[in-house]
Amino acid sequence: MRIKAQPEDFIVEEQIRLPLAPDGKFVLYRISKRGLNTLDVQEQIAAALHIGKERIAFPALKDKEALATQYASVLAPQGAAPLRLSHSHDSGEARFEAERIGWSARALQPSDLTGNLFTIVVRDLALDQAQAIRPRLQQIGEFGMPNYFDEQRFGSFAGDAGFVGKKIIQRDAEGALRIYLATKMAGDPERVRVFKEFAHEQWGNWPALMERAPKPSNFRSVLTYMKDHPQDYRRALNLIPHRLLALYLSAYQSWLWNLIAARYITSALSPLGFTSRSIRVAGNDLPVYLNLPESVRLRFARTRIPLPNHRAVFSEPELAQAASELLAQEGLTLNDFKARILKKAFAAKSSRALIVEPSQIEVGDAENDELARKRWKVTMRYFLPPGSYATLVVKSIMS
Repeated sequence: MRIKAQPEDFIVEEQIRLPLAPDGKFVLYRISKRGLNTLDVQEQIAAALHIGKERIAFPALKDKEALATQYASVLAPQGAAPLRLSHSHDSGEARFEAERIGWSARALQPSDLTGNLFTIVVRDLALDQAQAIRPRLQQIGEFGMPNYFDEQRFGSFAGDAGFVGKKIIQRDAEGALRIYLATKMAGDPERVRVFKEFAHEQWGNWPALMERAPKPSNFRSVLTYMKDHPQDYRRALNLIPHRLLALYLSAYQSWLWNLIAARYITSALSPLGFTSRSIRVAGNDLPVYLNLPESVRLRFARTRIPLPNHRAVFSEPELAQAASELLAQEGLTLNDFKARILKKAFAAKSSRALIVEPSQIEVGDAENDELARKRWKVTMRYFLPPGSYATLVVKSIMS
C-alpha cells in the first residue's frame, strides 16, 4: 500500500463557518497550497503584506504533502489587503494562491471549523486489497473507529529517548535539552539530523555546538546562552520558543491519550471475545476493530477522554483505571503536568472523542496503478470532524 505518492493523491478541503461581517477589520482569505505547510504560507503572506506573522491566523495546520484548501484571517492595515496573493518557488512544485473572500470582525478560530473533506488515492495494491476497501470503509462509517492521534502529531518522538515533553513533565531540564539538541526526532530534516549526531558526540562543548548549529535555527539562542551559563539548563530550556515547547508537551499528552484509549477499548472488548487488529503509531501497536455490538458502539460514541493534565477528570471507572495504570507505568501523576520548570508554556487542557465516524463516504472502483506495474489503485472520499486523521482511516482500512 502507498499513499501520498504525489500531491494530487491527497487532497484536503477545509470546511468552515465563516464569521463574515461587511465592516470587519480582519480580511478573510481562501488559500490553495501545494508543497508547503501552513506555517510556510503564513511567513510568505506576512512578507508580502509587510506585517508580523502574529497578525495572520489559521484555524488549523495542514502539512505540505497534500493539495490543501484552507482559510486564514489577516489583520492588515487599511487598504493593504489585495484581492489575490500568490507565491511560487522556482520549480513551481511548491506554491500557494490566496483569494480574498470577505471581512470579519474577529480572527478565525479553531471553533469555526466543521471538519475536513478528504480525497485520497491509495496505490500499489493487490486486486483483493483494492476490492476490500469499499466494504471496510463502509464498516468504519457504520461502527466508527478509534480516534487516535496519528504520526503527524509525533514529529518530536525520539524513539527510545522518548519525548521532550515527558522530560519537561519530569522536571529534567538537561534531559529535555539533550533530546532537543542532540537526539534525532521523527520530524527532523536531514541537516538537523547531521547536527544532532555531532551534538551527541560533543555534548557540553557549547562553543563547538554553536559553531556547527544550522543557520537559521531555534538552536542558536539556546547555545548562545549555554556558552556563558554551561549548567543553567532550566533557563536555556525556556529560551526555546514557547509555541514549540507547548507542541512538545502536547505531543507527549497525545501519545498518552492513545495508550489510555487503547487500554479502555481492550478492556471493553476482551470480555466479549473480540479479537482486535492493530495499527502502529509512534512505536505503539494500537487496537482497531471491525464491528461492535450496538450497546458498545453507543457507549464508545458518547465517551470522551481528556488529555492528561493536572485538572483532568476520568469519570468512568474503567477510564480512571486505564489512566492510573499508564501514568504509574510512566512514573508520573496528573499533578506533574503543571510543567513547573516552564515559564510561559503549559500542558493543554482539552478532551477528545474516543471514536470517529467518517461520513459522506464515496469509493471508486479498482483501477490500474500507472505508478506501479501490475498493481491497483482506489480513490476514496470522506468527511472527518476537526482534529481527526485521514491517514488513520487508511491504516484502519488496511489493517
